[in-house]
Amino acid sequence: MTSTHIHRLLAQHPIVSDQVSREDIELVLRELDRVLEQGIPGDIVELGCYIGTTSLFIRRLLDEYGQSNNHAFHVYDSFAGLPPKDKQDTSAAGVDFKAGELAVSKKQFLHEFHKAHLQPPVVHKGWFEDLTEADIPAHVAFAFLDGDFYSSILTSLKLVWPRLSPGGVVLVDDYQRPELPGPERAVGDFFQAQPPALRVAHNIAIICKR
Repeated sequence: MTSTHIHRLLAQHPIVSDQVSREDIELVLRELDRVLEQGIPGDIVELGCYIGTTSLFIRRLLDEYGQSNNHAFHVYDSFAGLPPKDKQDTSAAGVDFKAGELAVSKKQFLHEFHKAHLQPPVVHKGWFEDLTEADIPAHVAFAFLDGDFYSSILTSLKLVWPRLSPGGVVLVDDYQRPELPGPERAVGDFFQAQPPALRVAHNIAIICKR
């Protein structure tokens, strides 16, 4: 699919919160587009969905491809806001990120899909640390990890990476952000033994599995 389609989606539909920029959403859609174009097997997962800003556009791109039935879409969130920080999240620039902030209900999330006349994803409500392997699809083609903090990203990688198909991609949001050092530290710790091909754009780490 050409980039024109992605630009059209972004031009036609509103961005429902200020937590994700247009540039971030475009990058997510471009990477998902590549996965769909190449026919990478597996489902689509998003860990940390907030009110659905990115989720809505992921669904729209799946619908553009007619892939809503071929690739199940799963989202995961506590819907209770940010968790407590670990020591790995300590940053003088990040004092504003406090536990409980950015809370939004599952009902509000689903309302955004209803309002947009879109099929909602499969919603898993709970803290990431309480998820088990049974909560993650057996095969994953694309994952967007937006957990903000160290433990959330580390847990997400432990759950998703072993299930990621060859050629699949994991995106980690808030990478190399001074106010949120946890995601970069989590990626470094998880892949220490075998660092993958990784590139960064718009503070999102793009990690492909070969």
